[in-house]
Amino acid sequence: MVNKEKSMVIQKEMIANLFKELSTAKETGKKVVYTFVPGNLSELIHAFDMLPVYPEINALQSGMRKKSDSFIKEAEKFGHSEDVCTYVKCDVGMMLKGNIGPTGEKLPPPDLLLLSYTGCFTFMKWFESLEDLYPGVEIAMLHTPYQKDGEITKEMTEYMVRQLKEEVIPKMEKVSGKKYDESKLKLILENSAKTEDLIVKIFDTPKNIPTPIDAYFAGVYYIGPINIGFRGTPEAVEYYNELYKEIKERIKLGLGPITPEGEIKEEQFRLVVEGPPNWTSFREFWKLFYDMGAVIVASSYTKVGGVYDMGFRHNPDKPLESLGEYCMNCYTNLSLPQRIELLEKCIIDYHADGFLVNSIKSCNSFSAGQLLMMRKLEEKLEIPVGFIESDLVDPRYFSYANIKNRLESFFQMLEQRKLININ
Repeated sequence: MVNKEKSMVIQKEMIANLFKELSTAKETGKKVVYTFVPGNLSELIHAFDMLPVYPEINALQSGMRKKSDSFIKEAEKFGHSEDVCTYVKCDVGMMLKGNIGPTGEKLPPPDLLLLSYTGCFTFMKWFESLEDLYPGVEIAMLHTPYQKDGEITKEMTEYMVRQLKEEVIPKMEKVSGKKYDESKLKLILENSAKTEDLIVKIFDTPKNIPTPIDAYFAGVYYIGPINIGFRGTPEAVEYYNELYKEIKERIKLGLGPITPEGEIKEEQFRLVVEGPPNWTSFREFWKLFYDMGAVIVASSYTKVGGVYDMGFRHNPDKPLESLGEYCMNCYTNLSLPQRIELLEKCIIDYHADGFLVNSIKSCNSFSAGQLLMMRKLEEKLEIPVGFIESDLVDPRYFSYANIKNRLESFFQMLEQRKLININ
C-alpha cells in the first residue's frame, strides 16, 4: 500500500468538498453550471459564484468505480446507439438512474448548460440530450474557431470576446442574479496563471532520468483539480505548490514514479502516449506498463484541458481575450500538423524510447488521424511506435489479453532497439 502524500490528501478533500457543495446546492441557493473540460470557463463560473459540473469527469469517475457498465446499458435502452461516445451514454444513464454522482451524493440539475465547443462535435449532441432531460434549462454556447491554419488570429479572438459579452455573460448574469465583475475575474485569473506555471514545472520534471513521475497514469490525477473546476482558486495554487515540492524532493533523492503498488525501482522504457486512458480497468492497464519498467514521460491527454507548455497563460490584464485564447489553445482544438509537432517535441525533449497510441473506439475527437500521426513520427524520428485499442468507460471494449500481447510485442521491439544501440 502506498502512503498518501500531503498533495493527495489536499486533492481528496478539495473534490469531496465540491461534491458536498453540489449535493446541497438547492438548499444553499448556489447555481449550477454543467460544462465540459476542453475550453472550460472555470474562472468565469467562479466569478459569478456558481458551481461547475463536468459530465465527462463524472463519466470517467463512474468508470473507475465500476459503475459505468449499468449506466451505459441504461442509455442504450433509452435509445442511444452502441457507436455513441461512451462518456455521453454513461452520463445520460447516470441521470436516468437518479443522477447519483461518483461520490454517492445526488448531483443537482443544471441551472445553465454552458457549451464551450472545442473541436469535439459530440459535445453539441451531448448537450441536446441534456436539454431533453432538463427541459427549460438556460443554454449558452461559445463557439470556438478551430485552428485550421495552426494559428490564432486577431479576428478569431475578437469573435470569442464578442460571444462572451453578448451570449455567455448575459446568460450567467440572468441565472446567477449577479452582475459581471471584471475586477473579481482578474483576481481569479491571477490564480490561474500561478497554477499554470506550476503545472508546466511539474510536467517538465520527466525530462529528468529517471523521471520522478508518470505523466499519463499519475498525470491524470495531477490534472484533476484544474479539470474538475478548481483552476483559478487559491486551493488549486496550494495543491500544485505542494505537489511540485514533493516531486522536487523525489528528484533530489533520485526516486522513480509512484504506482499503486509502490515505486518503480528501475526505469526500462520511456514512452510518449497519445490518446486517453481506459478508465474501467485503469489499474490493470497501468500495471501492464510498470510491470515492464515502462514509464510515460509525456502524454497528449494531460493537455486536453490546456496546452500550457506551449506558452499560454491566462492574463488578468486581458480577461475576456485570455478566456477566448485559452479555449482555442486546447489540444482537441489544434490542427493535425500542430498535434504532430507537439508530440515530436515531447519525444525529443523528454528523451523517449518509443511512441504509443491508445486509440479509443468511441472517441472520434482523439482517434481521428492517430494512425497518420504515428506513421509521420515513425518516419521523421525513426522511433519505434505501437498501437493499442480500448475505450473510455465501456468495459465491453477493454480486452486485457489483446492489449497485453500488443504491449509485450512493443516492449520487445524497444528492447531490441536498445541492444542494437548498445552494440
